[in-house]
Amino acid sequence: MRTWSSPQAELLPEGTVVAIIPARGGSKGVPGKNVARVGGVPLVARAVAAALDAGIRQVVVSTDDDSITAAAEEAGARVVMRPAELAGDTASSESALLHVLDQLEAEDGSPRVVAFLQATSPFIEAASLRSAVDRVLSGDEDVVFSAFQTYAFLWRETGAGAEGVNHDAGHRPRRQDREPHFQETGAFYVMRADGFRSAQHRFFGRVGIEQVPEALAIEIDDPVELERARALALADGARPAVGAVDADALVMDFDGVHTDDLVFVSTDGDEAVRVSRSDGLGLGMLREAGLPMLILSKERNPVVSARGRKLRIEVRQGVDDKLPALEKWAAEHGIPLSRVVFIGNDINDLACLGAVGWPIVVPEAPQGVRASARIVLTQRGGHGALRELADLILAARRELP
Repeated sequence: MRTWSSPQAELLPEGTVVAIIPARGGSKGVPGKNVARVGGVPLVARAVAAALDAGIRQVVVSTDDDSITAAAEEAGARVVMRPAELAGDTASSESALLHVLDQLEAEDGSPRVVAFLQATSPFIEAASLRSAVDRVLSGDEDVVFSAFQTYAFLWRETGAGAEGVNHDAGHRPRRQDREPHFQETGAFYVMRADGFRSAQHRFFGRVGIEQVPEALAIEIDDPVELERARALALADGARPAVGAVDADALVMDFDGVHTDDLVFVSTDGDEAVRVSRSDGLGLGMLREAGLPMLILSKERNPVVSARGRKLRIEVRQGVDDKLPALEKWAAEHGIPLSRVVFIGNDINDLACLGAVGWPIVVPEAPQGVRASARIVLTQRGGHGALRELADLILAARRELP
């Protein structure tokens, strides 16, 4: 699974660089933090995708947790299980990196460069990471880490009151007259492998800074930061363009997805809805491609059944709790939820959106629902949304070898 479709850098030579992502399962501030979703994708999978998109062939996740293992492997990483003594609150990231390097050396030999990525930084830009890797590979620096430029006046509290850290409190020069400083983002540290082994620490020798945007420099350590990251993921600049949806099944809500969520009611109480012929054509192409599909609706309405018959798509309706029905249907077809697209439009779809590998919503979904999605479509429900989605799914199938 690719976390998203983005331009991939030229692949680095085999064995030269390894990306290591330490991700233990015992987070207390945000339980299950490393598999929490931002932009509809588990954090550990986002980090794996950044490394792969930077052209790093070998990506290793060090963990002690089964759910992290599943997400990492699904994203395309190798997993090295760490021993209990390296999985506690006091274990350092360096100890996990060294453990992985020992494993690799025993198998295939050590790489020249280690890229240490943190899954808790959800907006790692592949281009910045690759630039840092190239700088270390070239020998220009021994270590390059991500940081953003800041002109902030820093203070510390002392027993005698607050005092300036990086400035004279009695002198307030203009921004353009001040020297900038740089704040670590924690997103990545790229190091010569032999130098890291010798120093046992991420900073040694000639250290360089890879500047990254301050706006994307979020490190998630508490629930507030997680929600901030989810909100930021809705912004155009933080949500990579998706050119294809690589999935094996499609499950759809009805109202607000097949329709614009409006209903026509006659004087006799009969209901009618408006649907898109373009959507029908797109779903027909998916059916011809052999993609299993399901309409899953809370409402029990003859119009839903009629639309399903017209499209020759299975319908299960009158379902108050959609997630168990989704899980049952996927199991019947032998399809893991990580390979399923679910498209919805409102809060009663959140459980399903949070369970599948491809949570997708229409643009008029509430912000809290859009924040759970991996893709927010551009076309509205009942006005071409399903055709847009069909094209994305078919694009991935055309890319398959």
